[in-house]
Amino acid sequence: MNDNQVTNLLKQMTLEEKVGQLVQLATPFFKGATDRGEITGPMENMNISEKDIQHTGSVLGASGARETINIQKVHMEESRLKIPLLFMSDIVHGFRTIFPVPLAIGCSWDLGLAEISASIAAKEASLSGVHVTFAPMVDLSREPRWGRVMEATGEDTYLNSEFARSFVRGFQGDLEKDPYKVASCVKHFAAYGAPEGGRDYNTVDMSEWMLRENYLPAYKAALDEGCQMVMTAFNILNGIPSTGNEPLMRDILRGDWDFDGVLISDWGAVKELIPHGVAEDQKQAAMKAMKAGVDIEMMTSCYVNHVQELIENGQLEEQTLDEAVLRILTLKNKLGLFENPYRDANEEDENKYILSPEHRNASRDLASKSIVLLKNEDTLPLDKNKKIGLVGPFANSTDILGPWSWGGSSKDTITIDAGLINHISQDQLSISEGTDIESGSDAQWQEALQKAEESEVIILALGEHSDMSGEAGCRADIRLPEVQLQLLKKMRSLGKPIVAVLFNGRPLDLREVVEHADAVVEAWYPGTEGGNAIADILFGEVNPSAKLSMSMPYSVGQVPIYYNRFNTGRPKGAPDAQERYVSQYLDIPNEPLYPFGYGLSYSTFEYGDVHLSSDQITAEDTLTVTVQLSNTSKVAGEETVQLYIRDLVGDVVRPLKELKAFEKVNLQPGETKEVTFTINEDQLRYYHSNLEFKSDAGEFKVFVGTNSNDVKTKNFHLMKD
Repeated sequence: MNDNQVTNLLKQMTLEEKVGQLVQLATPFFKGATDRGEITGPMENMNISEKDIQHTGSVLGASGARETINIQKVHMEESRLKIPLLFMSDIVHGFRTIFPVPLAIGCSWDLGLAEISASIAAKEASLSGVHVTFAPMVDLSREPRWGRVMEATGEDTYLNSEFARSFVRGFQGDLEKDPYKVASCVKHFAAYGAPEGGRDYNTVDMSEWMLRENYLPAYKAALDEGCQMVMTAFNILNGIPSTGNEPLMRDILRGDWDFDGVLISDWGAVKELIPHGVAEDQKQAAMKAMKAGVDIEMMTSCYVNHVQELIENGQLEEQTLDEAVLRILTLKNKLGLFENPYRDANEEDENKYILSPEHRNASRDLASKSIVLLKNEDTLPLDKNKKIGLVGPFANSTDILGPWSWGGSSKDTITIDAGLINHISQDQLSISEGTDIESGSDAQWQEALQKAEESEVIILALGEHSDMSGEAGCRADIRLPEVQLQLLKKMRSLGKPIVAVLFNGRPLDLREVVEHADAVVEAWYPGTEGGNAIADILFGEVNPSAKLSMSMPYSVGQVPIYYNRFNTGRPKGAPDAQERYVSQYLDIPNEPLYPFGYGLSYSTFEYGDVHLSSDQITAEDTLTVTVQLSNTSKVAGEETVQLYIRDLVGDVVRPLKELKAFEKVNLQPGETKEVTFTINEDQLRYYHSNLEFKSDAGEFKVFVGTNSNDVKTKNFHLMKD
């Protein structure tokens, strides 16, 4: 269809048909679904009829070519105007081939592999009949207590924005021309990652300056890359729930940013305007969400039951409805659904490509580049000739896919014990759980101690069950469960080298782990090929190169903790600082246990001094930053060189450091390379107190190094008329 044909289609629709396009229901509601079963109860609860379902515009959660084709076929036969359904799902870090969780992908600092992972997820999903993925989630978060921190790529605005672009490119490509692509939906707009107390769905309260400076850029980056959809957040902002927040959606999203794509609520969020206390009933909730510009209501029935009534009573303009429907029809047209309602859905190709060796190899590659080596006291890589005791609740657990991996299967998952067996013989490996995730028994401990005593080195596979993170998986105590810490101490008493391998979806308080283990490997939830990727790291087949994209706190009492913080009027450590009356804790350090950008390698790297092409820059010039990087070890390795900038004096306070660029550099043993960055005036801009985005003349400091703490510096001056 061309644009005129889409507009003409809208003109032919009845009011009831138009309202139906705004409704999204889960798969079991639709004829042709394999598990439709008895749905009269849910229909009655939502006050919707079979006719309402017939007019519905989109389906939530359907997958599998056979099912999506069946549902679409029945729908098209019953649709008066032959308007196809949109099929949407949460394809966050893989469809059937599961990649590491996004927080782990962030630690790879590898934008190319991130794009490949999204492209593979899109291919598998599209072959199964999915048209839209609810990803990427780009909510900036500095809060490890928040369960959904695993779904974003870290605490830094710039890094999150770059990953947002990569994911959108991978999922969408050229949506109208490229095969095996899905429309991308960036979420959750806005500032969902900053809930009070780290508790999901909780209040968010921040200034508009902070919002624009740190929290909005990643959403904007995704939209600049062509992202077709936006999902509203559950939280309030400026006292208004996002789903009914007209200033946020109409002024910023639709106005300032010119977004003309589809805006969808999160699950049930329109109806939740009632318990939020800004709508007295579903009718008012529908009115507020429509006025805010929310085009699709997910899994509640405020729209289907009340929008037509609101228009007929003159409380809502039909033009508002028409604009929403036109956006939905336009997306369906971009996907080519009017010409081919089934798009890429194909059972034969599904079986051919899903979980293919190529896809599994990509998952393994990204997993190995996402695993962060936090500590290594000459313990890793392991000697393949030694006897290994593998102990812990994750020793042979398939629960390593992480939250939002509903398409993945335990039968396809490579566990850590299976990965080790691919490198050593079975008789070199003894396996025991030692404890469950949160509870243990003397019998389990005794078995683990006995098998560990027979070993030369102990690998402790510890962590969180996947339900302990993800949506609604918030925790106030972010240590490992106590029973696992006890197991670690019992193993320590044997006096053998200990390698702790951690499976978790958030930064943890790892002090006790670091104290008792000789090596600490942060594996996160590494995905389908996780066991192989971990074994590759442990045996040195792959040299670890990942760097933390989120600070590891020393204690939960520090959070929120992040590297790009502001100075105070009484900073600890200043030359004239007093002993007591400074910004500090009396019982713990101010600094995290491991800073943003931190990660070890089996190689060692040495940084030379920072050199600048000039000590000043103008709005028209660029400034070149160079540093010599040397591999001083006998092992080839990859180093992520990080560049930070500080504006020493601003209209408003400026962060102590801000990441502005990075480069991944591969070096052979003994090799030296010159690493070059270019700085321009655009990178020095920020939001002023009047929300003007510009730079100021004055002194700046540039930092280059291996992480946000370990850097070398040089100063330069920005000259302006």
